[in-house]
Amino acid sequence: MDEELKNVTEPEEAAETAQPEETAPETTEPIEAEAEAEEESIGNIKISVDVVSTIAGIAASEIEGVSCMYTSFVDGVAQRLGARKSASKGVRVDMTENSVVIDLYIVVEYGVKIPELAWEIQENVKNNVESMTGLAVDKVNIHIEGISFGGAGDITAEPEDVTD
Repeated sequence: MDEELKNVTEPEEAAETAQPEETAPETTEPIEAEAEAEEESIGNIKISVDVVSTIAGIAASEIEGVSCMYTSFVDGVAQRLGARKSASKGVRVDMTENSVVIDLYIVVEYGVKIPELAWEIQENVKNNVESMTGLAVDKVNIHIEGISFGGAGDITAEPEDVTD
């Protein structure tokens, strides 16, 4: 009986007797289970571009060093008329069946390290959108449109036509 326990518990012998074919089904089972769960759903879930824009705008604004989200004149007028919510201002979202690309237009506070700030924004936006919606975010593009020196609404850099 001790020999049986010894044979089972010794890793060298267990590794020798294990066959690669035995491990393959274990790795595919969760994938199959997810596929079956999707097939058995009772309806569709559609997430509006406005919802993704709002999540992205709030997530970007949470990062210290972001003064505000930039809006163009047209967007500002639309916001005042109630056509656009302030949480999604400065955000453009392109959604396809398989991916989401988010463009954020941001005004930063003077003195921040822009590359580090941009990376933090990208990570926070990507994580929030993916966790709240289940959508895969391919890209989060950051467009620094201005800089603020701490006064109310003092944007010192006017955006130019920038080609990608």
